[in-house]
Amino acid sequence: MKTTQISEHIWSLRTWMIIPITVWVVVEEDGVTLVDTGMSTMAKGILKFINRLNAGPLKQIVLTHGHPDHVGALKSILHHHPVTVFAHNKEIPYLLGECSYREGKKPVATLIHGGVKTFAHDNDGELHAIGSLKPYFTPGHSPGHVIFYHEQDKVMLAGDLFSSKHGKLRKPLFTPNMKEVLNSSLVVGKLRPKQLEVCHGHSVFNPADQLSDYISEESKKLRTAVVSADGSDKPSSL
Repeated sequence: MKTTQISEHIWSLRTWMIIPITVWVVVEEDGVTLVDTGMSTMAKGILKFINRLNAGPLKQIVLTHGHPDHVGALKSILHHHPVTVFAHNKEIPYLLGECSYREGKKPVATLIHGGVKTFAHDNDGELHAIGSLKPYFTPGHSPGHVIFYHEQDKVMLAGDLFSSKHGKLRKPLFTPNMKEVLNSSLVVGKLRPKQLEVCHGHSVFNPADQLSDYISEESKKLRTAVVSADGSDKPSSL
């Protein structure tokens, strides 16, 4: 597993299983926050790295979403460090095995009831920060997908809101609702991070500069796909 310090307070931990899979360790004042847990084979390496980092204990785990490549090591890590796990409330039924991401596929429980907490929010639905990370609701790749923004470092941990290649934004893999993803991607223009990190890909610097072209290109592909599917020559609007 490759470890890289990507900013003052954030480290990326990456392995390869055909494609890169990345999780992040964020140094807080009193310990560290783990963002996603990757595949089950990453558990040992994650725990060793946190211990070697010597920045304090694991304080909490926050999840961008509950797909297997983001929660695979969760049970093993919790066995050694029974910390609080946070996820968006729309994602919790999938983590508890009450719903399946794919129609016709049997649900798989990653956590038991009481083993995960939802992000606190205000009356307007704005999510509260966990440590130094502020979550933003970005559905589309999954019903309760979130990204995390580290204000001090100006880094966005985007999970599967995007993938990337050669420093360019790319659409996420295996995504059921690209229209919703494109709407969610507007958060990049709102926050304008200096650096964006994805699970499947490498760093993207000043991603807001690419956002308009990315949305335009993917919107055209989406409209073409809709036209092909329904036989109409009238593109649907986003």
